[in-house]
Amino acid sequence: MEVLRVPEHRAEGWYLSLMAPNTKGPKFAWLDPSRLYCNPQALSDCVKDLLRPFQTDSIDLVAGIDAMGFILGSAVATTLGKGFLAIRKAGHLCVETQTQDYSDYSGREKLMEVRVDVLKPGLRVLIVDQWIETGGTMKAAIKLVERQKGSVVGVAAVAIENSEGGKWIKENYKYSHCIPEEIQPQIDSQYLESFKNFSSSTQ
Repeated sequence: MEVLRVPEHRAEGWYLSLMAPNTKGPKFAWLDPSRLYCNPQALSDCVKDLLRPFQTDSIDLVAGIDAMGFILGSAVATTLGKGFLAIRKAGHLCVETQTQDYSDYSGREKLMEVRVDVLKPGLRVLIVDQWIETGGTMKAAIKLVERQKGSVVGVAAVAIENSEGGKWIKENYKYSHCIPEEIQPQIDSQYLESFKNFSSSTQ
């Protein structure tokens, strides 16, 4: 699908077909969801879909996970009229932080951090990331928020794969994603039928 085109009829999750397949091999994620952010209507519809389950929830702050969660999280925060807290890869903040170790989707051990001068007991936080594959990154972000006595209202991502970690998040926290039920099996198998429409010229 041409990246800036908006279909006349916008079916549920229509913008998911904008996501591009991995063309660089196993060292990279299996797809690039960020292509949909280039289409303003797609980004807007994605954010609306993510927020739909939280319409009746009180949210004080949106937190986004480094790095791609910054894009989606900032868009969510702006739509809600709330502030945005960056949960960073460790070593980038020049202020006092708390850290949490985790394993990312590739199995690499990493460390993330969050500043200690924002989160307060009872502050209601929505945590946003671009994608939840193994769940390790989101679990670490949840721990950082809860360690400072913040209350996790829920988590939001374009997709939550039904991995062990993804299922744990769904079972323990309110969540939202953009994947229609009939497309979830493609997400879990890590191959989208829409990839067939891509050629080297569109990627």
